[in-house]
Amino acid sequence: MLFQVGGQGTRPTFFEMAAAQQLPSSLRAALTYSLGVLALRRPFIHKILDYEDECFALLTLVLETHSLRTTDGSFAESLYGLRRRAVKIKLKGDNKGPDSREEINHTGLEKRQKVLSVVFLVILPYLRSKLHSIYNKEREAALQASLWGHEDERFGDTDYFDGGGNSVSTSSSDTEQSVRERLRKKIRKIVAACYPWIHAGNEGLSFAYQLLYLLDATGFYSLGLHVLGIHVCRATGQELMDTSSRISKIRSRERERLRGPPWLKAVQSALLSCAYGVLDYAQTGLIAAVFFFKMMEWWYQSAEERMSAPTVYPPPPPPPRPKVAKEGIPLPSDRTLCPLCSQKRANPSVVAVSGFVFCYSCVFRYVSQYKRCPVTLMPATVDQIRRLFHDV
Repeated sequence: MLFQVGGQGTRPTFFEMAAAQQLPSSLRAALTYSLGVLALRRPFIHKILDYEDECFALLTLVLETHSLRTTDGSFAESLYGLRRRAVKIKLKGDNKGPDSREEINHTGLEKRQKVLSVVFLVILPYLRSKLHSIYNKEREAALQASLWGHEDERFGDTDYFDGGGNSVSTSSSDTEQSVRERLRKKIRKIVAACYPWIHAGNEGLSFAYQLLYLLDATGFYSLGLHVLGIHVCRATGQELMDTSSRISKIRSRERERLRGPPWLKAVQSALLSCAYGVLDYAQTGLIAAVFFFKMMEWWYQSAEERMSAPTVYPPPPPPPRPKVAKEGIPLPSDRTLCPLCSQKRANPSVVAVSGFVFCYSCVFRYVSQYKRCPVTLMPATVDQIRRLFHDV
């Protein structure tokens, strides 16, 4: 079976489609790296990095909308000379006959297809990024809870801080906040449970479509393009030449739609010209940022540097867990309980010789009296008790 690797015909190669799909992630990495460098001297830029997903979604919304409106292609596809075409399949001959063949006709994009293309190019990646961040936070919280217990169990009751003197309004507001917090936690747990399956299904479908596209078994590179009924095709030379004239016609048509007195029209036209100029410069600057990022990546990670770098070995496995002595104090089933007092740990402290965690007051009294670990009965002193500051 032959793969399509050449550049003939209107059908893009697999490598062109892969490069166009990889460009947004490279652009985001370049912008994040540049803003991170600038934030070292301008700390207020950290506020932009705190809302990285929202800022990048807004930027891509402007770029994709402008690109689909002027070139019938996404921002990345237009850079590679690709255009989106609506697919209309017609049957030649009898519809039920054995000799009937399918004829694929490409037409221009409809307004509905352009709007849905923006949804698939901007909104869905933004939602996927937010779900991924929620999943990572829940996974870290679950790992921390398995080691140290839940946060509400570690800090104890809130009456210790309140003194039990809450009013009726305060209790009602606290109840509403607790209900919202419980609902938020349930939603996060549902997302954490469902996201791995959603991510695996999405990656599997993407791999299947890309493999079928590589084998020339389908004309759709992704599931989104199949749902929209869109083929990505190479732009002809005439289409590339007509792009600039088409953009100028669209902009002149928008200037003709301006209403108001002559001076207001002049101001609006000047603002439109400035906006178009900023947009054109932004597109050029983003392309330059991507190439600059790739160049810096190649510069700092050259082949000679990788060959001369020392071999990084995996970290050694952790030491085995010490065995509980037969005459020692048994461990409770709940890891958040102190083995000595069987209560929630207060001021958790670890015995360095064994690694088991107790209440500080409990283990201090025990080690001072018996000079050993309560669980393993290994010799220990009070100087080998270490306070754990994970709650601070």
